[in-house]
Amino acid sequence: AGGFGGFGTTTTTAGSAFSFSAPANTGTTGLFGGTQNKGFGFGTGFGTTTGSSTGLGTGLGTGLGFGGFNTQQQPQQTTLGGLFSQPTQAPTQSNQLINTASALSAPTLLGDERDAILAKWNQLQAFWGTGKGYFNNNIPPVEFTQENPFCRFKAVGYSCMPNNKDEDGLVVLVFNKKETDIRSQQQQLVESLHKVLGGNQTLTVNVEGIKTLPDDQTEVVIYVVERSPNGTSRRVPATTLYAHFEQTNIKTQLQQLGVTLSMTRTELSPAQIKQLLQNPPAGVDPIIWEQAKVDNPDSEKLIPVPMVGFKELLRRLKVQDQMTKQHQTRLDIISEDISELQKNQTTTMAKIAQYKRKLMDLSHRTLQVLIKQEIRERAGTPSRRTRSSCEFSWTQFSVN
Repeated sequence: AGGFGGFGTTTTTAGSAFSFSAPANTGTTGLFGGTQNKGFGFGTGFGTTTGSSTGLGTGLGTGLGFGGFNTQQQPQQTTLGGLFSQPTQAPTQSNQLINTASALSAPTLLGDERDAILAKWNQLQAFWGTGKGYFNNNIPPVEFTQENPFCRFKAVGYSCMPNNKDEDGLVVLVFNKKETDIRSQQQQLVESLHKVLGGNQTLTVNVEGIKTLPDDQTEVVIYVVERSPNGTSRRVPATTLYAHFEQTNIKTQLQQLGVTLSMTRTELSPAQIKQLLQNPPAGVDPIIWEQAKVDNPDSEKLIPVPMVGFKELLRRLKVQDQMTKQHQTRLDIISEDISELQKNQTTTMAKIAQYKRKLMDLSHRTLQVLIKQEIRERAGTPSRRTRSSCEFSWTQFSVN
């Protein structure tokens, strides 16, 4: 049925209602207890995760406290998800490489000339990025996906790098709801997220921005402010807040609220950018990757990202179309503002001309009043001296 009920229940079935009621707590073990992944994103899924163990020693807060983040770094694993659409993982096992090579070049399934035809068919599947490559009766077939190195449906685009600091505390939550629903229920959303954080009174959830995404999704950027008893406050670091959201029980509560993706919005360090640029994503030809770096129109703000498969290309087209619509909407608003300002300017110019005419009329009236006042003051006073002076001046003028 319609309405906005049924959101945040403990059932696992997807409901059609929409509400930001408090999700069921599945047993939180502390706001930042346990090892979590830290990430940073472009707002559409570009991120690097770093394993960390967060200890909460001293700090501003108590109870759930976001203070005193004594972070101990552990071995890192770099992933390029979302925009990169595939993780950069450790090298695949040698037997998998051998099986792939055998399926593409020397299958021994039939033992005759048909194996050459099967090899070409496997190559076609690998180029297409879908299907199974049979090559031996005793070994399972190779699964060909669009992430395999031989897939031909790949391209390289560019994405804008964020410039926010970790101290800004910006975390992106993508909701599977329309922007109008999110805005109408914004206060309930804030209260629900506060309950997800444990309901700590020293923490305040703030909404930085709301943006529409394709496929009726909405991006909400939030940050959390922690206040201490002595009156000071600070923003919770983005990586710390993201690590809390990535806990299994917290993630379940966010999913009940309609969150499909969470990520931090922090800038990349020079070392991370260097690592990303030096290591081409899996399946992308190093020559193409190098050329993409050369063709980068703004290496300070943009970073190359691969597009693998038609789905990723379609997704980026939808994002670009959505961004174009937002730009057009903003241009329309600016155009309306300019038209309104032009009308105001015309009205103002007319008023200025009117006031100038009034000023001229008032000046004439003032002059007339001064003349009449002067006449009244001089009425009845002798004017011989003045008349004699005038006659003398006229005589001198006539002589000359």
